[in-house]
Amino acid sequence: MDLNYTQEELAFKAEVEKFFDEKAPQRLLDKVKARKTLTKADMEEWHATLNSVGWLAPGWPKEYGGCEWTPVQKHIFDEISNLRGGPRIIPFGLGMLAPVLLAFGSEEQKRHYLPRILDGTDWWCQGYSEPGAGSDLASLKTTAVKEGDHYIVNGQKTWTTLGQHADWIFCLVRTSKEGKPQEGISFLLIDMNTPGVEVRPIILLEGEHEVNEVFFDNVKVPAENLVGEENKGWTYAKYLLTHERTGIAGVGNSNAAMESLKKIAQQQTRKGKPLAEDPIFAARMAQVEIELEAMKTTNLRILAKAQAGGAPGAESSMLKVKGTLIRQELNVLARQALGPHAIPFVSEALEEGSNESWMGPDYAQGISKSYFNNRKISIFGGSNEIQRGIITKAILGL
Repeated sequence: MDLNYTQEELAFKAEVEKFFDEKAPQRLLDKVKARKTLTKADMEEWHATLNSVGWLAPGWPKEYGGCEWTPVQKHIFDEISNLRGGPRIIPFGLGMLAPVLLAFGSEEQKRHYLPRILDGTDWWCQGYSEPGAGSDLASLKTTAVKEGDHYIVNGQKTWTTLGQHADWIFCLVRTSKEGKPQEGISFLLIDMNTPGVEVRPIILLEGEHEVNEVFFDNVKVPAENLVGEENKGWTYAKYLLTHERTGIAGVGNSNAAMESLKKIAQQQTRKGKPLAEDPIFAARMAQVEIELEAMKTTNLRILAKAQAGGAPGAESSMLKVKGTLIRQELNVLARQALGPHAIPFVSEALEEGSNESWMGPDYAQGISKSYFNNRKISIFGGSNEIQRGIITKAILGL
């Protein structure tokens, strides 16, 4: 999108470019561009780098260490970061738990947890989905029974992203079986080092250990770790999910993928001509680019609403559906453009320092990994089918 930036916004854009030229660790940028697997240390280094310049929490109030960027500033940073190879900011503490604490947490919780999220002391993961309670999240069965000044937690969470690295997990737990299922859910913060917490890996299609199962066996959690009111957790959960779904749309990621696809289409040929000149393939590229430009506008509108003090509403469901479909279509087009070069896929070749050979051109490396990994994005955060139901009810009134 060709925005007409103000002088102040142009100055900010120049500042971001300078940051990537002078302060961003080039090793990390190169690793992301090569689609190499990032280690925990890599992600922590990027977190610390952004925190050192005060750019880690764009949506937080300055009072708590945020930088209060405008929607346009956030758009500028995301676009440049993705194009230059900036690693993904791990969202669980910064972009998911923090908004809930700022809106519903006690002052003590804000003062304790927010600084620890910023300085990297605590790595958070999300405890929402369970076996049998994914898109139908309200049917969750993990229980928390109040005993004196503690809760005793029993149950299981699944698809817990990067839970193997986490110090803490924010969990939806059932504290009452009375009334509707949504009415008996609470939002609890649990130390992952507490006796009775067990993490088991789940290996994904592309061979990586990204998600996990987490088991709770009589885990003792201080009652002060309850966020907000008991049995009001469904309200907080929905508030968090609107922020998560906005992030899943991945506007900056799609923009970078679009630029990568254009380069691939210029490199790959069909009947002696660049694939970009093939009318059918060019038409598919143009269609997804048009949809991406429209999504950028929607994203800015939702960010503006959030900055004005309101949580993203059903519009975040629109963004999640369209954004995930665009990301998946970009992956499909890239693999089709590469033809046989998309077939070889050795997960070990994507690890730093690997001696595994790569059979395709450099720009083909990791395309299959992205394709396989992104099959999940139309499912997690509330499946696209569920999001269409939200849109139908909340926006269309049907």
